[in-house]
Amino acid sequence: MTNKNNTYQKIELTGTSEVSIEEAIQNAVAKAAKLVKNSRWFEVVETRGSIDAGKVRQWQVTLKVGYTLED
Repeated sequence: MTNKNNTYQKIELTGTSEVSIEEAIQNAVAKAAKLVKNSRWFEVVETRGSIDAGKVRQWQVTLKVGYTLED
């Protein structure tokens, strides 16, 4: 039986990508999966980037990733 009354903890990470916001998110989520078990959701809390010669050089997306605490 699955426990529907879970307790969660959050970590905050910033993913980066030279390609897109979506890839920056995927990079952060992939790293979170390596750091903690039971990742369940994410929340984008900040989006920014760097500029070089008038063009976007890199996307930086800060996420809060929630994971289930085990009993």
